[in-house]
Amino acid sequence: MDLNIAGKQALVCGASKGLGFACARALVQEGVNVTLVARTESTLQQAAENLQAIAAGNVQYVVADVTTPEGRERALQACRQVDILVNNAGGPPPGDFRQWSLEDWAKALNDNMLSAIELIRLTLDPMIQNRFGRIVNITSSAVKAPIAVLGLSNGARAGLTGFVAGLARDVAQHNVTINNLLPGFFDTDRLSNTLNYMAQQAGTQVDGFRQQHQQTIPAHRYGKPEEFGMMCASLCSAHAGYLTGQNILLDGGFYPGTF
Repeated sequence: MDLNIAGKQALVCGASKGLGFACARALVQEGVNVTLVARTESTLQQAAENLQAIAAGNVQYVVADVTTPEGRERALQACRQVDILVNNAGGPPPGDFRQWSLEDWAKALNDNMLSAIELIRLTLDPMIQNRFGRIVNITSSAVKAPIAVLGLSNGARAGLTGFVAGLARDVAQHNVTINNLLPGFFDTDRLSNTLNYMAQQAGTQVDGFRQQHQQTIPAHRYGKPEEFGMMCASLCSAHAGYLTGQNILLDGGFYPGTF
């Protein structure tokens, strides 16, 4: 199906690898002009080159840390018209809440809640004026089913979810949608770090722990980043204007609830 977004301008954060890159790739394949944002130039440049090789739209990149005001300004200077915004920032490290300071909490809230809200604030009104906008926040399945060792992420991302729930209803009349994508266990570097920590806590080898852990997922596997990217692109579709304020859970059936 043609998503009817060819020629739109997208700003994709955390786009050098993992789920952010997968989202950028899916949008590029739909003919969207994509600006990739990440902090590490070497991986970001490689990501841009990989996408340029398959691009139906233009691909550019900017080295910036969107968790800082300077980084957000740099990103928006590179992509002056944002039709599609994909908010994505690396999650805080796992650990025991007894060891976290107020500074740890402040950083988690800034990186995984306030920075996304600021980028929304800076791009929302032009979307409203243009009568088109698609905002997708990559959060975590921990919003729906908290993971004890990811307490910093649980709290910060839940705050963003609550904020979006109100704003999405306020701007839907302007053909601007805001939705959250909640990844479960996807095969990324982030997952590897979390599994290493969990295996250490359990006193076992990570390879064996990884195999056992996958069996707890009804799909009996970890998600593929490209699956996540395609879902992101579908939320950005011109045909998705009636879907807003939702938390889309992609977890292979791991969450056991009905609602």
